[in-house]
Amino acid sequence: MLTVEKIGGTSMSQFQDVLQNIIKGDRKNEELYNRIFVVSAYNNVTNWLLEHKKTGEPGIYNKFLNGEDYSSALDSFAKRLLLINDGFADIGLDLKEARDFIRFRVDQAKTLLYSLGKVMASGYVNIFDISLAAREILASIGEAHSGWNSANILNNNGINARFVDLCGFNDNEPLTIDQRIHKEFRDIDFSKVLCIATGYTKGTEGIMRAFDRGYSEVTFSKIAVEVKADEAIIHKEYHLSSADPKIVGIENSIPVGQTNFIIADQLADIGMEAIHPKAAKPLELANINIRIKNTFEPQHPGTLISRDYISPNPRVEIVSGTRKVIAVEVHDPMMVGEVGFDLGIMQHLDKNKVSYILKSTNANSITFVLWDTEKSKRLIEELTRTYYRVITLPTSIVSVLGTNIAMPGFLYRASKALYEKEINIESIGQSLNQVNIQFVVKRECYENAVVALNDAFVKSQI
Repeated sequence: MLTVEKIGGTSMSQFQDVLQNIIKGDRKNEELYNRIFVVSAYNNVTNWLLEHKKTGEPGIYNKFLNGEDYSSALDSFAKRLLLINDGFADIGLDLKEARDFIRFRVDQAKTLLYSLGKVMASGYVNIFDISLAAREILASIGEAHSGWNSANILNNNGINARFVDLCGFNDNEPLTIDQRIHKEFRDIDFSKVLCIATGYTKGTEGIMRAFDRGYSEVTFSKIAVEVKADEAIIHKEYHLSSADPKIVGIENSIPVGQTNFIIADQLADIGMEAIHPKAAKPLELANINIRIKNTFEPQHPGTLISRDYISPNPRVEIVSGTRKVIAVEVHDPMMVGEVGFDLGIMQHLDKNKVSYILKSTNANSITFVLWDTEKSKRLIEELTRTYYRVITLPTSIVSVLGTNIAMPGFLYRASKALYEKEINIESIGQSLNQVNIQFVVKRECYENAVVALNDAFVKSQI
């Protein structure tokens, strides 16, 4: 059985646990192989290089864009990586070789960025394209660092490992992402070599143009399809759970166990990604199942995401959502019976590159829920100038999800649970396939709503 397995940044930062729990475990020597590991950068490294994923705090990329001293920043960054390396010396990392590798890779990045800066300054090129190239160069350093270290540690622990560097720093071949992956993996005997591949892949189309910070999962997906993996496994520092244990309590949350790709898409739509949706689709089409496992509970089978799974019994599998949304209502007396009125609103969304999570309508109002971002705020200003009345409300969305919830009574039970917590439903959404009921509630009610719905649907399964 050939598996492709992705290890996230938080787990990578505790590589001693990855080594013991995931790679070695209680496996015999011959059982160590037929596995390809796709690694993320260590925790926070990509934040330092680009910008903080949650807070937006600028990193080295911003210095390059603003013409500041990115070279010195990269030197300081390299020192931080060497401090990370020190933490792996006791599990086999050769500190001298690791230092030489990352210093050389950082120097290579400096040379490329210097050349890009000169080209930008010439005024003959599209600055946007050059800046994206710089972003790719910087992002790749993190995965190269963690990937090289991991292969070195494994080899020093008696495991025949190969570092598969997909960053393309040492060649000028104009390969697409798929072509590069095919080239690097085509001659490997996976039964004898354990592969450690970078989560970043260089390609002519630019992996970050379409996927930005989700690029490592795209690499993971493309490798699994290329080698025709039997299963694709994602190792996280937590289970894919029925609800956030930090909100409902560990004792009131359970691993999902089984679900399907449709539910994975619903989770991605509210920002709770089991896997990036554009990474999931190739796996779904190739009929390769995804397994989400907890790095720190290696014996637990985790959650299997498959194409055809439907729960044999009606049940809610996940209660999830987000507090980071805003509800926008466009009201206009002229909307009644006006064919295509909402087309104009959608054109504003398209112009501002804003997508909605939920949309509901009545005779003269259209309500849609957006991520609460700067782009959304600019969109709202534009809508306010255009339409009769626009109302906004900071909100949260709480979703009740399951592969088999199309049964009488589910909506009643959910509404009753919220009513009993004195939570008003501001808006609601449910499509005909009935795998996801979305409740829009006031932002301050989010945690209580999750607890209420989890108590109503999941507690009985524990």
